[in-house]
Amino acid sequence: MARYRVGLETRERILAATRRVVNEVGIDGVTLKAITDQASVGAGSFYNLFASKEDAVLEVVRQAIEAVDPDPEGEGTDTLVDLVDAFVTFFTDSRPIARIYLQLALARGLTDRWVADRVNRSHRRRVERFADAWQRHEPHIDAAEAEVRAELLVGGLMGLGLNALVDPAFDMRSHALRLLPRLPAPEPG
Repeated sequence: MARYRVGLETRERILAATRRVVNEVGIDGVTLKAITDQASVGAGSFYNLFASKEDAVLEVVRQAIEAVDPDPEGEGTDTLVDLVDAFVTFFTDSRPIARIYLQLALARGLTDRWVADRVNRSHRRRVERFADAWQRHEPHIDAAEAEVRAELLVGGLMGLGLNALVDPAFDMRSHALRLLPRLPAPEPG
């Protein structure tokens, strides 16, 4: 039990160190040595918990995304507005982490199958969440149509997110809300 707790504590120290390194130097400065030095752990301890520095970085990204999740338990209570708001909050309040996510997704995802698979799974889950929320709000549309609409909405949000990262003055939130359809109020039920 104590060994398990030490492992969890070490894992959290590594993730906190990864967060700090990412925030301080960006993706180009993230090295295994920088992470292990910040966490005060050896490379062996790191590799007992993570397969690579990218694995640790993607875990930090996943945690940042989860931190803004409007329905972390997956109960199907999130709305399109909730999901768009969470997406925008991730890009605007976690800029260094969002920048790293896009850099890994675009640069490494094109050349590294492991990163590509992970990014694709994340994207698929996001589209499913948006499609489910769309169907809850407009029950008359079928699942295929909801998925197409969700894919287009997520694509638009990614484009706005990219713009927000390269232009800090860009008002991502107001543009993102304009991507939402003029939806009637949900029917009681």
